[in-house]
Amino acid sequence: MILLVHKHNKLLNATDLNSGKSLNICQKTIIKSMFEVAKLHPETQLIWCDYRLTEVLSVSAIKSRFHLKNLMFSYGPSPYFSEHIGYIEDSPFLKVNPEVVYPTWFMSSAVGGIYGSNLLKFESVINENHSFDFNLNTIAKSGMKQGLFCYSVPDLIQLPWPEHYALPKASISELFRFVKMHYKTRWSALLLFNMAIYENRIPFLAFIKSIFYKKVNFTEKIVLEALVDSDKLSPFSLDIIIPTIGRKTFVYDALCDLRQQTYLPKKVVIVEQNPDIESESELDFLLTEAWPFEVKHIFTHKTGACYSRNLALKEVTSEWVFLADDDNRFTSDLLDTIKETINKFQLKGITFSYLQKNEIESQKLPIQWHTFGAGSSVISSQYLKNVKFNEALEFGYGEDVDFGMQLRNQGVDIIYMPQIKVLHLKAPIGGFRMKFEHPWENDNVKPKPSPTVMLNRILNTTRQQILGYKTTLFFKYYKQQHIKNPFKYYLNFKKEWNRSEYWAKQLKTKA
Repeated sequence: MILLVHKHNKLLNATDLNSGKSLNICQKTIIKSMFEVAKLHPETQLIWCDYRLTEVLSVSAIKSRFHLKNLMFSYGPSPYFSEHIGYIEDSPFLKVNPEVVYPTWFMSSAVGGIYGSNLLKFESVINENHSFDFNLNTIAKSGMKQGLFCYSVPDLIQLPWPEHYALPKASISELFRFVKMHYKTRWSALLLFNMAIYENRIPFLAFIKSIFYKKVNFTEKIVLEALVDSDKLSPFSLDIIIPTIGRKTFVYDALCDLRQQTYLPKKVVIVEQNPDIESESELDFLLTEAWPFEVKHIFTHKTGACYSRNLALKEVTSEWVFLADDDNRFTSDLLDTIKETINKFQLKGITFSYLQKNEIESQKLPIQWHTFGAGSSVISSQYLKNVKFNEALEFGYGEDVDFGMQLRNQGVDIIYMPQIKVLHLKAPIGGFRMKFEHPWENDNVKPKPSPTVMLNRILNTTRQQILGYKTTLFFKYYKQQHIKNPFKYYLNFKKEWNRSEYWAKQLKTKA
């Protein structure tokens, strides 16, 4: 492990923390120095630290964080780029919780680390004339979609944060330059538009300057690779939860698949719903057949995916929980593969490929996932006491996204593992299957977007992300509705948006 201390974008010193020896580095800028060291020591972790933070740097915490080769992490209480970036990025990686390890491409020059051999893959995308913070964010933003796992890690510094240390901030020109380099060209124009209508600012010069920068084209693959011995990890046990309504045959087939697993679950929790108060369970095979695992069967007349999953989660007693659907099919080695993957890479939460027959998986490498699969995920059970499916979103949309955000705010990253596959039959009796009437359906003004979508955004995105979504929805929705007079359309859209906000607030009070 090599520590590079910097001051005002320049290298002060480089030290091998294992031997205590200083390194002679020819390059002067910190970013070029890192690449020089990486070429000399590609199989070493490189740590950067601002000279004002060396006394509070936690080397032991940094060492404990490097359990994977494809990691990049840093810490700063606030990001380099302003909140305006939310106008054009609609992802969970912007609303960072600074109190936990949180997935984000926001990187800070204050302190951080990356593996040498992976840093070398980014030599073509950095620019020595850009600030150190700008280059770090370029590396993370480019690498995240190619398999680099990027995090904000608060314990890199012995908190509290030093009062004398002020974090550097990007200028408006740097913001537009970054957007031009990492997003499609139209997003630069949309950023300008959003700042104009929501802030009465028109940074036209910054926009024009950014036009001359080329888009970053980073195509290197960053392979997931463990740096620790998985044999030393604790035993693995797994419970599976399956909510169901009116799908007897599908549940039976799923259980038969689980019965054939080379690694058996400890318990399967089935929540069977039927709104008919005179009805009884139709899952007779739970009693008439023998199962090589415990089956916990809950029968309820109350319907709803959020409600049923929350019921099931309360019954989980194993170290891990698999959130499944009733129309899944599993290969016999699925649970074994899940166990080996989690143990090998020390992951807290994974979502896997969940395609229908004949669909092709487009994602080839494990990446940090922007959403959460409520029917195709495994998470560590230790976090269940602080998370649940938001029943205010019942019979709407966004409950899986919201659940994923709750997990991230507990320090759980959701890693998408495309090589682990579950077949989704997409049973014909799909959807919610029971007619549910929301209170706003009889409203004179139809809310747009759906209030459940609005609530999810209020809970889990920044103000700028909400406003950016409002703008894109405004343009997309125009083509789908009948009012073609732009002025009348604007007035109507404003009413529908305000009504959606109203109903979202009503839902929030019931959450």
